[in-house]
Amino acid sequence: MLRFKVFLSGVGGVTLASIFATGFAFSPQLASAQAAYGSYVGAGATLGISEDRTGEGRQLGGVVAVRYKLLEAPFSLRTQALIGSNSTAVVPTVSYDFPLNWQTDAYVGAGVVFANGNQASPVGDKTSFAIQPGVDYVVPNSNTVIFGNAIIAFDAYRNGGGTAISVQGGVGLRF
Repeated sequence: MLRFKVFLSGVGGVTLASIFATGFAFSPQLASAQAAYGSYVGAGATLGISEDRTGEGRQLGGVVAVRYKLLEAPFSLRTQALIGSNSTAVVPTVSYDFPLNWQTDAYVGAGVVFANGNQASPVGDKTSFAIQPGVDYVVPNSNTVIFGNAIIAFDAYRNGGGTAISVQGGVGLRF
């Protein structure tokens, strides 16, 4: 009987020690929503909704979007190429990401519009400062991202100055 009690105390000691160690290894942490992480490349449509004094700028085109998410930080590097009927523009931005839930984050970015050509792209026809608010949504259990944003370019037109505004949306693939 004494042997059995020694055996149980040994097993009990190991069991209590393993439960104690497991408790520390898997201790609960405070849960907080993280930005929908993952970089992506996507494509979609763009609509230039503003125009200069000569009527250039309002047009429908395509967009190629790239997001590189900086891990452990709420920042992303983004670039969008807007391909209009008359001209193209490349808009690199740095954004601050606000997590809304596990699949969605809203963001606001600041960057520069580099317009190509003498005719207006969806965001103007000259180099200008831009603000880019938007939303990224990761489709659950997939690598698919649905994105939408606006680009507001200040002093964006050679003929007439003014603000150029375009709206983009599309689908991307996370990597």
